[in-house]
Amino acid sequence: MSVVSMTGFARARGVHGTLEWTWELKSVNGKGLELRFRLPPGLDGLEVQARQTIQAKLKRGSVQVSLSLAEQAQAPNLRINREALLAISEAIRAMENVLPMQPPSADGLFRIKGVVEEDRVESADVEARDAALVASLRQAIDALAGARAEEGARIGEVLAAQLNRIAAIAAEARGLASLAPEAVRQRLADQVAKLVEASSALSPERLHLEAALLAAKADVTEELDRLDAHAAQARELLASGEPAGRRLDFLCQEFTREANTLCSKSFDIKLTRLGLDLKAVIEQFREQVQNVE
Repeated sequence: MSVVSMTGFARARGVHGTLEWTWELKSVNGKGLELRFRLPPGLDGLEVQARQTIQAKLKRGSVQVSLSLAEQAQAPNLRINREALLAISEAIRAMENVLPMQPPSADGLFRIKGVVEEDRVESADVEARDAALVASLRQAIDALAGARAEEGARIGEVLAAQLNRIAAIAAEARGLASLAPEAVRQRLADQVAKLVEASSALSPERLHLEAALLAAKADVTEELDRLDAHAAQARELLASGEPAGRRLDFLCQEFTREANTLCSKSFDIKLTRLGLDLKAVIEQFREQVQNVE
């Protein structure tokens, strides 16, 4: 049985140069696939690629994706702008021919804006950083998918047990002595006799109609057959390996409809109790199905 849950959590860490980061993915129930991102300023461009990567892996669920960054402290990488320094030196020598002045100190020259510069991050470094970020995001997505699969396996076991319980209740209902053909015929005969006693003016046609209505109300075979059919279809969906949450949710409605009809047609206290037990199991089944992808 292959069932995937929509609930899960995963974390992945990465390092590139002096940059450290942590991806966190949290998934909960959702009608479709809803993605929400929390990315640091300057990294919004990653969202498109991240969205495509997640959509290729997950089909349903509300997923929150967050990225936190930390820069390791280190001394700045400085360099001397030789062109600027030469231009300033030539300007100073030119001024010495006009005005007498003391030669500038190295400290004074280095304080001039543009002489000492901090190396900029090259575009190649940015691309490498983004590639490393996406690679660790894929690790987080794989971990999230694994967590959802593990949770789904546990849900699958619960759903299988509940389907077995539904089938067992239907089988128990079929075995009730009150539903045996002879018992049903006797009950109909008694009810028709009461109708005749209540009103001798009833025509044979009216008696025939009343008897047909009573017979239809007493027969719950179709409801029990449909319950078995729905249970078999649910097992097929659980074993298909495909996202089946929506179709299982629809089957829950069908289960509920049959259980309600069973209770409304019941003329036996034992059958009524079984119908109520059936409705309780179906409700538990529906609650679990809400977690299935």
